[in-house]
Amino acid sequence: MKIKLKYGFRGLNVNLPETPGFVGVLEPEKAPVLRNPRASIGKMLREPIGSLPLSEIAAGRKTACIVVSDITRPVPNATLLPPILKVLEEAGIAREKVLLLIATGTHRPNEGAEAVHLLGEEIVRDYRVVNHFCKREADMAFVGKIGDGVPVYVNRQYLDADLKILTGFIEPHMWAGFSGGRKAILPGISSIETVKYMHGPEMVAHGKVAYGVLEGNPFHEAALEIMNRTGADFMVNVTLSLSKKITGIFAGHPVEAHRRGCEFLAAQCIRTLDEPLDFIVTTNAGAPADCNLYQTVKSMVAATPGLKTGGIVLTASACYEGVGNPECEEVFNMVDTPARFLQRLMDKEFFIPDQWCAQEVYQVMRRNPTWIYTDGVPREKLERYHFRCVESVEKGVAELLARFGEKRARWAVVPDGPMLILRTRGSATYGHK
Repeated sequence: MKIKLKYGFRGLNVNLPETPGFVGVLEPEKAPVLRNPRASIGKMLREPIGSLPLSEIAAGRKTACIVVSDITRPVPNATLLPPILKVLEEAGIAREKVLLLIATGTHRPNEGAEAVHLLGEEIVRDYRVVNHFCKREADMAFVGKIGDGVPVYVNRQYLDADLKILTGFIEPHMWAGFSGGRKAILPGISSIETVKYMHGPEMVAHGKVAYGVLEGNPFHEAALEIMNRTGADFMVNVTLSLSKKITGIFAGHPVEAHRRGCEFLAAQCIRTLDEPLDFIVTTNAGAPADCNLYQTVKSMVAATPGLKTGGIVLTASACYEGVGNPECEEVFNMVDTPARFLQRLMDKEFFIPDQWCAQEVYQVMRRNPTWIYTDGVPREKLERYHFRCVESVEKGVAELLARFGEKRARWAVVPDGPMLILRTRGSATYGHK
């Protein structure tokens, strides 16, 4: 079988055997691409979900803040933002009073040419663009406490705006169930002090903090509560095809419109297997999502609900930026054994913001051995992190078939990684937790 995996910017062609237990190439159902997305966005701004039109909401407001996703998210800003900005200008909000706030979360800022690539030359030239820095205390304002007294600090420039608009796109998310909506605020523009709770070991270990789960998901519920505290007047989110074309636009009330988008996407991206598999060949959906090991954990977590205990996930990820930021690498370098590391996390011996990445990796490894093919991280480093490296996807599959039996092994290929949410019929769990 000749199969093209999502890998980096160009993809990866592999040639794999079709054995008796091969379940298939599993992909999300394809939704039709919108023929005229800009016109569709304009219509949604006039006829939104559960909300007054944006023009009516904007009337009389003096300042506006539009939250936009950072460079790690393939949001089609060139299509999304101009219609929104046009409505604001027609409503009387001067360009110099409109702020575009890049929701970096705990990621690095997007500046210079990268900001132009993200937003477009005209927007960067004509509007004020600011990156969120989660560790700058002076940029944050206290909005109250949630849960068991968790302090919530959010970017004060967002809070100070008369009109607050969230943008982004909806995709499967390993903690929030689905991305988009409230995630623009948490973790998008929240302080590291608040992110500590949301990325803390108890939250990451919770059984319903999982792909495709909203009901009973404490991450989702906390994010909604924080959005309620900070305020959000309007939301514009899109869903995308595997080729990053717009398939749906969901604008209006930040809760109702987001839920509608999640329902639309769930019908396409959740696949239920009759029984768990011995191994899965998957990816992190290609660039920009497979830029580093930090992001690649998403593919591993997504695969595990389709695997039996002891089943193996083989991920192909370019990791062209290496492991990730220095904090992420610091955490991985602290690991002696997966079990000991997880215990130290739960004992709260330390807290490093990006420890969630390693926690997810080793929660997976506790149940499912994790193999990887990549050009971006040295083999000796990955082996020190307890990954099994393969020279090629083909050689990895040959080894797996030998291990599980060429005629007996039940396996599948998931070319688009975490864009597909796997379930196993009759299972009450969502994977490795």
